Amino acid sequence: MGEDKAARRVVLSSADIGRTLARMAHEITEKNPDVSSLALVGIITRGAPLARRMAEKICAITGVEIPVGGLDVTFYRDDLARKGPNLNASPTDIPFDISGKTVILVDDVLFTGRTIRSAIDAIMDLGRPGRIQLAALLDRGHRELPIRADYIGKNIPTSRDELVKVRVREIDGEDAAVILGGANG
Repeated sequence: MGEDKAARRVVLSSADIGRTLARMAHEITEKNPDVSSLALVGIITRGAPLARRMAEKICAITGVEIPVGGLDVTFYRDDLARKGPNLNASPTDIPFDISGKTVILVDDVLFTGRTIRSAIDAIMDLGRPGRIQLAALLDRGHRELPIRADYIGKNIPTSRDELVKVRVREIDGEDAAVILGGANG
């Protein structure tokens, strides 16, 4: 991972992530009995593979294949001017109509709420969903905007200077969620 092992605390192991996604998939199907109206949209980077996995688990529960897409929010961020001209945007990949659907945004870590605000703006530019819900693998608090998740894998208390990292096997070769030490970690 590139960080000092002593400075990290594992909050979800690979097995924990699998169980957590399964539980969240069950919660989604309970709250949305008409799963055929669902679409999962993962926020790029790590929300996208988590959304695909959740859709697979929902299909295993219900027998219904849920459309899944990936959303890049780079150009919707409110700190775009601070980031400068060298932004690494990925293509948004939502190959289905979101109009009238219950779109579930999936992200790895919910922190200030600013990424989710950006994602909602981006989704609204693509169509008019019937509803938008939010699923976050980890909620670490410290909200700056009035945003909350409908589905939370795990609430983790953190200080603002700690760094929370989620690793997924599709990108990082392993599944894990860790908290890295404060400003020096």
